[in-house]
Amino acid sequence: HVRANDRDYNEKFPYAVSENTKHMLSQCINDTDNHIRTCKYNVFTFLPINLFEQFQRAANAYFLVLLILQLIPEISSLSWVTTTVPLVMVLLITAVKDATDDYNEKWMNVRVGDIIKLENNHFVTADILLLSSSEPYGLCYIETAELDGYTSMVDVLMLPAVLTAWLPVVNRCQIFSYSGEVICEPPNNKLDKFTGTLYWRDNKYPLDNEKMLLRGCVLRNTEWCFGMVVFAGLQTKLMQNCGRTKFKRTSIDKLMNTLVLWIFGFLVCMGVILAIGNTIWEQKVGRSFSVYLLWDEPIRNNNVVFSGFLTFWSYIIILNTMVPISLYVSVEVIRLGHSYFINWDRKMYYIQKDTPAEARTTTLNEELGQVEFIFSDKTGTLTQNIMVFNKCSINGKSYGTSSRTACVDFSFNPLSDRKFKFHDHSLLEAIKMEEPSVQDFFRLLALCHTVMPEEKNEGDLVYQAQSPDEGALVTAARNFGFVFRSRTPETVTLYEMGTAVNYQLLAILDFNNVRKRMSVIVRNPAGHIKLYCKGADTIIFDRLDPSNHVLMNTTSEHLYEFAGEGLRTLALAYKDLDENVLEEWMKRLLYASTVIENREEGLADLYEEIETGLMLLGATAVEDKLQEGVPETIACLTLANIKIWVLTGDKLETAMNIGYSCNMLRDDMNEVFIISGHSVLEVQQQLRLGLMAHALEPELEQVLLETACLCKTVICCRVTPMQKAQVVELVKTNKMAVTLAIGDGANDVSMIKTAHIGVGISGQEGMQAVLASDYSFAQFRYLQRLLLVHGRWSYFRMCNFLFYFFYKNFAFTLVHFWFGFFCGFSAQTVYDQWFITLFNIVYTSLPVLAMGLFDQDVNEANSHRYPSLYRPGQLNVLFNKRQFFLCTLQGVGTSFLLFFIPYGAFCLVARDDGSHISDQQAFAVIISTSLVIVVSVQIGLDTYYWTAVNHVFVWGSLAVYFAILFAMHSDGLFSIFPSHFPFIGTARNCLTQKSVWLVIMLTTVACVMPGLAVRFLKTDLYPTLTDKKVFIPLDLFHILLCYSLNSKWITYFFSHPSILNTPY
Repeated sequence: HVRANDRDYNEKFPYAVSENTKHMLSQCINDTDNHIRTCKYNVFTFLPINLFEQFQRAANAYFLVLLILQLIPEISSLSWVTTTVPLVMVLLITAVKDATDDYNEKWMNVRVGDIIKLENNHFVTADILLLSSSEPYGLCYIETAELDGYTSMVDVLMLPAVLTAWLPVVNRCQIFSYSGEVICEPPNNKLDKFTGTLYWRDNKYPLDNEKMLLRGCVLRNTEWCFGMVVFAGLQTKLMQNCGRTKFKRTSIDKLMNTLVLWIFGFLVCMGVILAIGNTIWEQKVGRSFSVYLLWDEPIRNNNVVFSGFLTFWSYIIILNTMVPISLYVSVEVIRLGHSYFINWDRKMYYIQKDTPAEARTTTLNEELGQVEFIFSDKTGTLTQNIMVFNKCSINGKSYGTSSRTACVDFSFNPLSDRKFKFHDHSLLEAIKMEEPSVQDFFRLLALCHTVMPEEKNEGDLVYQAQSPDEGALVTAARNFGFVFRSRTPETVTLYEMGTAVNYQLLAILDFNNVRKRMSVIVRNPAGHIKLYCKGADTIIFDRLDPSNHVLMNTTSEHLYEFAGEGLRTLALAYKDLDENVLEEWMKRLLYASTVIENREEGLADLYEEIETGLMLLGATAVEDKLQEGVPETIACLTLANIKIWVLTGDKLETAMNIGYSCNMLRDDMNEVFIISGHSVLEVQQQLRLGLMAHALEPELEQVLLETACLCKTVICCRVTPMQKAQVVELVKTNKMAVTLAIGDGANDVSMIKTAHIGVGISGQEGMQAVLASDYSFAQFRYLQRLLLVHGRWSYFRMCNFLFYFFYKNFAFTLVHFWFGFFCGFSAQTVYDQWFITLFNIVYTSLPVLAMGLFDQDVNEANSHRYPSLYRPGQLNVLFNKRQFFLCTLQGVGTSFLLFFIPYGAFCLVARDDGSHISDQQAFAVIISTSLVIVVSVQIGLDTYYWTAVNHVFVWGSLAVYFAILFAMHSDGLFSIFPSHFPFIGTARNCLTQKSVWLVIMLTTVACVMPGLAVRFLKTDLYPTLTDKKVFIPLDLFHILLCYSLNSKWITYFFSHPSILNTPY
């Protein structure tokens, strides 16, 4: 209940707000005011709320527990700094990102029931019922870009009753004394739907979305307007749409979470092994050292088990770097970079509309490299959605011939559209001869629509149509002499062959996806009442009078011909109405339109009642041409083993024609037709024969899926938006494959949201699909580049990044495990604590990021040239549990060699003066230096494509390591912080010895060569698809020859000219 200008009354009826909205937004002080906080934080709450949110992540909580454990002296041999610095950096980076995304805007002073005034170019501050406007007939124009991204202006009409009362004069006092009351539906997120009733002056009037100005719109080309606030604050439809969107996770994300759990389990196992070792060692060996290494009190009491217990926790702390704290942050940085690469790609920029590609999410980039099923809309996605009236059938006669025929001359009509072309002169002659059926045909096209005319100059008409189909049909009627000139809430003005004719508009029976038709009821100047109806042929034919049987058969043949040419068709019909019958029907219509609950069902029943016994006029055929590059794109994606399903609401014949045009269907294919059945049993039998209608029934879904997946091409016709989503969900759930849905209209939104990846085309039907999508661009052909280049690269880079990241962490951490067997399992660290702190965040972070951002195994040209290279992503072979086991094995082997080669060399290596290099600090420096060099060389070998950034990051990180190493081992830092920098002079004394560098070189070669040899042999004996298509291994002589001639050795694979120049 909303009463105008009565705040006290309105506060008695607070509206409920959805849980999703409450989750996303801060709760209002009062549900009836317009106060909204779209920010999550303020100065005082940012730190506690943000930290609470971040520590809900398992990895962050794990490292917080480790930090607490490190504060316990009995179990910690590491400084708390080693965990604090990485954790703080991760928290800080995330906090900065969250703070940047947060914003706050307020329109606090508006409350439900208030009458407010808006002026031109003002934002609409709440959901408002239009009461008065500066424009004629109570019209006002709004731009809805903030709601649905659609930049064209939309018209809003005030109620005829209100218009009649206030048209003579509207002053401030009169409008603010308005006392109407609105009863309406509760707040919801449906932007195109509003159901309410206005009670005013002892009468009630139906309200719908055409009478509402929604929050977020902008008033355009209207000097001013007044309105009553119906919804404010969180009640507004804009804010109701701010609910939590379903989070999409990639297969890589799910795998990473599993692997982190495995790593943690592995960590616990190693902790147990070392704890057992400590218990045994203390029992058998430790007693011998008790004279000069005093035991702790519990151990002196022969409780060696407790010593093992403490050792377990000590090693959990030491080995914690095996669980990578920086992994998730690094992954997000790489994904963000990949998203920017998509946004910056000029080859996906559509210059005609100044529309670049946009990655609207950063979490799904690598999933683009694993797509197996594409579900595509037809109209506006594969086609241009620029409709042209091409042919028609009127009273059993077909009009419209080949474009080779000369165009019809419309010069007799001063209001004609000069861009319109038609190639059949006989239709114009029929108009001039005033054939009644032809005149009624075009009269229907000029009356039955929701188009708004705009006439800036005399005779210069511009039509604002909600769909291109309507615009094309009204334009056709205009050129053939039935010009739609203007409309008011109660009248429509046509110029019929130059004569102005006013029709009284009695009712509009709106189109929707269920009805698939639209009707208008008008009274002509002679007082005759007619209903004009247009819609899908199957819908119209079911409602025809039986006397139309012969004409219906003839028109059906024409429709079949039109659809076979790929034209979009509609059937047209009319009905003469009796005054008394209509009057009684209008009363019931008024009652049904003022009911709040089940209004749509009641109206649908009334529409069904009056739209019967129709007389067929004919049919229209509108051409919608394919977009540029669609056949080539589909052919290329098919070669990439991607299955493309087209889901359209068009006729089967139209869809099949487009299928042939797109190269989806070929003459050598066996056709599978979709037909109807009257029972589930009948449909089940047809499915087994290869026929698939009503197949989305639960008991038939599996049969449909099995049948469809046997086909090379699947085209689903006459499907509703909900059925599109059901088809996607069917494949997504049962095939365990990555799905992608692409569309351009509001009817594609459910499909786009259901698929793993949603792609929106910014076309002729607004931006609803774009706003619901994960990626968007202007042309279907850009999908090829999005998947085969950006998607494949993102998947390849992410897999290489993860393999290397886990490898270096295992190599770094497991050295402590081997050292435990030589230090009495005393939980002592091999490395300097500063090296442990800086290894992941300074020494090795940038090289692996560069590889994850810029690496590419093949360039973009070869990615298009060899679509089959996309196959490894679909099979998920580049990084999986097996690959993780291999990188773990490589990391374990590297850590083993890193420890035992220097350890063994200590027995043989001596300084220049003959003394032994046998202290623990020198041992730590040799191992840490060897480790940094090994992982740097390894990433160099793993990098296929070197950029300047890669060079700077790899070699720069090495230089930074040595700079920091010598700085931390300097006398100056030791004199200032002796307890924090105990390795005084170690680097200088150790790394100046030639023998030490020989040990480091030997360790590096020993760690790198096994992996290099295995990879070389694998490429030669078991080449991958990439090796077969683009690379060939050369023998050792050619490698050495190439290396001697070119010092810039990028990789151990070389491109072969004979393959690169051979067409695929």
